[in-house]
Amino acid sequence: MVLQVGLIVTGGAVRLTGSGLGCPTWPECVSGSIGPVPHQAQGQLHAWIEFGNRLLTGLLFVIILAAIFGAYRWGRGRADWKMIRLLAIAQLLGVVGQIVLGGITVLTHLNPFSVSAHFIFSIALVSSTLSLRERMIGKARVHVLPMTALMIRVVCVLSLVVIVFGTLVTGTGPHAGDINARRYTFDPRTISWIHADSVIALISLTIGLLLVIKASESGDVRSFIGKKLLLFLLICLGQGLIGYIQYFTHLPEALVAAHLLGAGLMWLTIWNVAFKSHSFSRASPKVVSKANT
Repeated sequence: MVLQVGLIVTGGAVRLTGSGLGCPTWPECVSGSIGPVPHQAQGQLHAWIEFGNRLLTGLLFVIILAAIFGAYRWGRGRADWKMIRLLAIAQLLGVVGQIVLGGITVLTHLNPFSVSAHFIFSIALVSSTLSLRERMIGKARVHVLPMTALMIRVVCVLSLVVIVFGTLVTGTGPHAGDINARRYTFDPRTISWIHADSVIALISLTIGLLLVIKASESGDVRSFIGKKLLLFLLICLGQGLIGYIQYFTHLPEALVAAHLLGAGLMWLTIWNVAFKSHSFSRASPKVVSKANT
């Protein structure tokens, strides 16, 4: 899970340093070499930044194989074994898909659509990785009321909308990974404010959800889910603050990188809320005791 979020951050570093085509071919870095070579035209720094992102993907592939082994070794015989097996296989298919999508991104010279898809795919993999981890460890979960579950689902969907708008803002701005890379043709100011409005809507809805949980849920559930949702709200507020500062300071690289990390943590946190509350599950799970939480 750490490596999945790490890929989001290192992918951002590739874009922010203009290293998107530091390795201009795929799967090789340059023709005839899997890694960077001395004196290549793209420059050693750009080449190694891009290649470093590829190496991290390779490391993630190895870790996923270990995770699949662990899932089969310690997950068999459990009540949720079918879901554990599905999530474990999804990790392997996901990282292979990321590798292929990364190759398409390079071969299309950083087409903004493939770059955005690359990021959104990472977000999806964060969800499946967290779900696998929580199931394998056997973390406590609770059953919330239908209205709470519905609002959590809406917050999740709106969070994804916020992230998608964020990719459009980035794909329209100056940090496209290479000076000659294509950008979206949106008006930068308009798409930035649409993104900001979606964040305001998300924060408002999250506050409303907190009030619903406080008014309707039992004490154990209110404390268990409320704390996690409050953390999500704080991350959203931090993201909003960073977003406004970077907009009015003309997108400094350090703040854009922090914003990317925040996006990964934001999604990780809200998916944790959804998973722990069974908001996307039709089954009626056992409500855990306060001691177990």
